[in-house]
Amino acid sequence: MKHSILYILILALCLNVSCKSDKKEVPNEADAVVTETESEIKTQDNTTTKERPAYYDETKKVIVVLDPKSNSGVKGNVVIKQEKGVVSMIAVLSGLTEGEHAIHIHEKADCSSDDGKSSGGHWNPTAQQHGKWGDATGYHKGDIGNFSANANGQATISKITDEWCIGCGDESKDILGKAIIVHQGVDDFKSQPSGAAGSRVSCGGIIE
Repeated sequence: MKHSILYILILALCLNVSCKSDKKEVPNEADAVVTETESEIKTQDNTTTKERPAYYDETKKVIVVLDPKSNSGVKGNVVIKQEKGVVSMIAVLSGLTEGEHAIHIHEKADCSSDDGKSSGGHWNPTAQQHGKWGDATGYHKGDIGNFSANANGQATISKITDEWCIGCGDESKDILGKAIIVHQGVDDFKSQPSGAAGSRVSCGGIIE
């Protein structure tokens, strides 16, 4: 009888140890979910919260009305949107002469003068020389570039960049309070400081 009781106790002890061993091998389900979620975020975004600019999650939209300047008939509308730290711009213009013209962002949202010069010079917060956008030797943050108008004097310009923001407060990126200027001529990307693009034929302030 004593042997039977001893056998039962040993068997019970073995089962208890086995259960504890199995329990340790089971992963924590909550930890597994967190790890998978973090992995998905990093895969989709490739940035961590600390790496994102403060305005990253701010969605903003500004509509700029371009009015004729320098006795031209050039007018249009520009839609500027900010999403996930990236700004997109689409400008639709009319009243142009057929061919190439330049478009830039200028220092001030002031289009009060007839020649558009009240908007100041090119927006150049990083104090670079004038040049084609992306040029390794330097370019202004306002150097959008050239575009072509069709035989009817119409044109559409688009741009996407993370070098701008709308109302973020970063002086090197914030386009709010600046102006969009359309020029009669072509930007040669060489002449300093404006590219010799000629008269300002349309102007619109970037304001909320």
